[in-house]
Amino acid sequence: MSSRAIIIAIDGPAGAGKSTIASRLAKRLGFLYIDTGAMYRAVGLWAMRTNTALDDMHRLEKLAVESDIVLSGGGTTVLLNGEDISGLIRTQELSDAASKVSAVPGVRRALVEKQREMGKRESVVMEGRDIGTNVFPNAQVKIYLDASAAVRAARRVKDLAAKGESAVPDVVEREIRERDERDSTRSEAPLRQAPDAEFIDTSGLTLEQVEEAILKFYRARTSN
Repeated sequence: MSSRAIIIAIDGPAGAGKSTIASRLAKRLGFLYIDTGAMYRAVGLWAMRTNTALDDMHRLEKLAVESDIVLSGGGTTVLLNGEDISGLIRTQELSDAASKVSAVPGVRRALVEKQREMGKRESVVMEGRDIGTNVFPNAQVKIYLDASAAVRAARRVKDLAAKGESAVPDVVEREIRERDERDSTRSEAPLRQAPDAEFIDTSGLTLEQVEEAILKFYRARTSN
């Protein structure tokens, strides 16, 4: 990593607002935005296309190692082996697949290696579930975003509605709680707040308020 490059690591559970906030911050600061969740979704999509069982750890690791994943367009465009899959991976099915795929130790190791390579070249805003604890434990700025399961479920239902998909709030909330359980109890790099991360509960905050809170912390940590 360049001595002048800055890593902003944003972690937190599903629906806490990580992707939206990370994208906004990267754009405002002129940093590269890296959506690590999209990388796991990409592997999940490839697994589905090759009829690979989501519990076939050896085959999933092989797919992750061999995958050529490129993030561009401010993080909005995701290329898998040269194909633009941006619009294919934002479904609930791929979200569930990503959760299962990300629990495979070999997959995480393969994608973490790719993520570290991305972060070596320039300043980045990287979001996920183990960025500040595992991918970049020495990141200069670490943020942990959270919100109640009910609030996160409501956000998910709203996002799905915007895409023309319907969902039952109670079902979505149950799925989110199940995802939280998988993410926080997996053996490889479980979801947890880094000791030196700034905790922000986004439940009652606007995007602008969350963004300003992070920028204030960022300036305090990098002013020297």
